[in-house]
Amino acid sequence: MPTSRRLPPPGVLLFLGYGLLILATIGVSLRWVVDMAISAPISFPGLVVMILLAYTIFTITLVLQRKEAARGLAVGLSTLTVPLAFFFLVSPVPILVLAPGILGVLLWVGLRRPASRAWFCEP
Repeated sequence: MPTSRRLPPPGVLLFLGYGLLILATIGVSLRWVVDMAISAPISFPGLVVMILLAYTIFTITLVLQRKEAARGLAVGLSTLTVPLAFFFLVSPVPILVLAPGILGVLLWVGLRRPASRAWFCEP
């Protein structure tokens, strides 16, 4: 019996937008990572970027497939807003902490709502 494809809940849509924002940021920084790889084939920033790229793509794929495991991975990926908030907190303009802070809270609340939990129904 085919399942009906409906629009994801707002929390899941927010997470998908957040995931695409991470992918866009990685895409912009990839030139710098490739330039670093010319001088040193293995570097810490290169490893972090590649691991984040794989984790983000895998999580987005599972979210679109509505897998139960995707919720935990999505919550884990949304915690990346915490180090960004701390970075902005110690920056010269600490008011910038509001953007990742609000995004993190919205992701946390949105992914924990009953509608979002119901979205991840496939085993």
